[in-house]
Amino acid sequence: MGGESPSGSWEFALTLPHPRLRPGVISYRGFRLGFERPRRRLETPIGAATLLLGFGEPVRVLRPGRLPDTRVSLFCGPTTTPAVGEHSGRLAGIEVLLTPWAAFTLFGTPQYELADRTVDPDELPHALDIGVGELAGALAALPSWENRFALLDDVFARWSEAGVPSSERVVRAWSELVRSGGAMPVPRLAEEVGWSVRHLESRFREQIGLGPKAAARVLRLQRARRLLVAGRGVAETAAACGFYDQAHLSGEFKAMTGCTPREFTAARRLPVQAADGSPVADRLAGEATSLVLASGGSSVFSNT
Repeated sequence: MGGESPSGSWEFALTLPHPRLRPGVISYRGFRLGFERPRRRLETPIGAATLLLGFGEPVRVLRPGRLPDTRVSLFCGPTTTPAVGEHSGRLAGIEVLLTPWAAFTLFGTPQYELADRTVDPDELPHALDIGVGELAGALAALPSWENRFALLDDVFARWSEAGVPSSERVVRAWSELVRSGGAMPVPRLAEEVGWSVRHLESRFREQIGLGPKAAARVLRLQRARRLLVAGRGVAETAAACGFYDQAHLSGEFKAMTGCTPREFTAARRLPVQAADGSPVADRLAGEATSLVLASGGSSVFSNT
C-alpha cells in the first residue's frame, strides 16, 4: 500500500516469512517514506526482537537513561523500557520481527547481552555468509518488495541451519508464557518443561534475553494495551491481566511505556494517521504498540 499527501509520499509492504521460518521469524515489513518534516514515534516493549535493515538513511533511537544512538541498520533485543525513534522524514528499509529464541539462533549471541539495547547487527559475533550491512545493500538494489522478501527467506533459512539451535524447552516455555499473556507463574512454567526454577531462569536469559518474570511483565502489559485500546476500563483490564489493582497496572504502564494508561489510550483514539497523512501501522498485527509523537516536541521520558 502507498499514497501521497502535500507533504510527501509513503509506501508499506507487510508479509509473512516462508512457512519453514515460522514461528521463529514473525513478519517482514517493508517501508519507504519521503516527507519534508522529521518524524518521531514511541515504541513500547513487545514480546519480540527487532532487526531493522536500513537502505541508507539513519534512525536516532532514544531510551531512558541512555545516550541517543544513531544507526542505519539496528538490532534491538527484548526490552522492558520504551524507545523513541526519530528520523528526517526520509527513511526506507525492512523491519523483521523475530521471536527472541530465533534471534539467539540467527546471531549466536546470548540474548541477555542485548536486552534493553540497540546495537549494530554487524557488530554481533556470528559466522554468517553475508554481513547485515551487505544484506541491506543487496535488498535495496532489488526491484520489488517481493524480491526482497524472497531474498530474506533464503538468507534466514541458511542462517537458521548454520546457527546454534534453541532449546526445545526454552521454546516451549516461551510459547506457554505467550499463550497465557504472561500470567503463568514461573514455578509452574518450570514444572511444565521439567527444569528447576533456577535452571529455567538461566536458560531463559540466555536465549530470550529477559528472565521469565521480566518477560511475563512485557507480555502482561502487551495484553493490557490491547484490551485498553479495545475499550476496556483500567480496573477491568487490571483484573483480566493479573495485576494486583489499578495502581499496579498504572505503575507498570508508566515504567514500560513512559505514559499512563489513560494518556496512551487517549492518544490512540486520535485519527490513525500521522500529521503528514501517512497511515500509522503497529509493529505487531492486532496489537497496540506505537504512538506517533509531535515532531520537535519533548520526549515522553528524559535522557541523560
